[in-house]
Amino acid sequence: MIDQFYKKLGTRIKNLREHRGLSQEKLAALMGISRVSLSQVETGDRKISAEEIASLSRTFGVTSDVLLDLKKDIEIVFEEEKKTTGYETKMDIRISVPQKNIKKFREVLLYILTKVGSKPNVGEAVLYKLLYFIDFNYYEKYEEQLVGATYIKNTYGPTPKEFIKIVSDMEKRQELMKVEDKYFQYPQRKYLPLRSPDLSVLQAQEIKMIDEVLERLSDMNANKISDYSHNDVPWITTRNGDVIKYESVFYRTPAYSVRQDNEDRIQ
Repeated sequence: MIDQFYKKLGTRIKNLREHRGLSQEKLAALMGISRVSLSQVETGDRKISAEEIASLSRTFGVTSDVLLDLKKDIEIVFEEEKKTTGYETKMDIRISVPQKNIKKFREVLLYILTKVGSKPNVGEAVLYKLLYFIDFNYYEKYEEQLVGATYIKNTYGPTPKEFIKIVSDMEKRQELMKVEDKYFQYPQRKYLPLRSPDLSVLQAQEIKMIDEVLERLSDMNANKISDYSHNDVPWITTRNGDVIKYESVFYRTPAYSVRQDNEDRIQ
C-alpha cells in the first residue's frame, strides 16, 4: 500500500517536473539531492522526506497537501500560481523539541486510562496511536510540546519509544497495573489506572486536545487506528525504524490537519 503511494507520488513529481520544463539535474539541485536520488523518487524506489516535500511545494508553487492528494488533478493549480501562502510559510518553521516531560507523560497516560482504558478495544497498540495523535495534533495546532515523546515508525504505526520504561516505573510506583487479556481471539495488553491523574500539570488547552482525540479515535480497534495512522503525512514520510519528526505535521493533508482553518470540518 505504501509502496504504491510512493510510485504514484513519484509519477506525479515527474509529470510536474516535465510540465515545468525542468531536467532531473535542475530539480535535484533545487531540492538539494542528487539526480540519482530524484530518479529513485520518481520511480517510487526512494521515500521522500518532509523537507523534500516542502522543497517541491515551493518549486511547483503548490501547498504540500495539494501535492500529496493523489486523487486530485494538480495541473489545474498552474492556472493561477501562488508564490507563498500563510500556510506554506508556517510549514517552513522549525521548532526545537524540548526534553521529554516524564511527569506530564505519566499524568496524560493516567488521564487517558481513566477516560477510555476500560473500553474493550483500548489495549497497548491503541494507546500508542492515541498518544501519537495527542502529541502531534497539539504540536501542529500550538507549535509547542504537550508530552513530546519520541515516536518510532514501526509496521503497525507510531510507537512511543519511552512508553515501556515509563510504564514499568509506574507499575513499581503502583500508579497503574498491566493486564494480559484477549480482544476477540487476539492477545491484548491492557493498563488500568490505580490512581487519579494530577491535572494540575496540564493546561486547559492540553486537556481539551486530549479529549478531542479520545472522542474521535478511542472507539477504533487496533487495526483501524493503525490503518488511520498510516495515512498521516508524518508516518508516510518517515522510513521504517526512524524517529517521526514533529515538524512534519506542518505538511499534513486537510483530512488530518488540526490547524484553526480546518477545525470545524474535522471535529
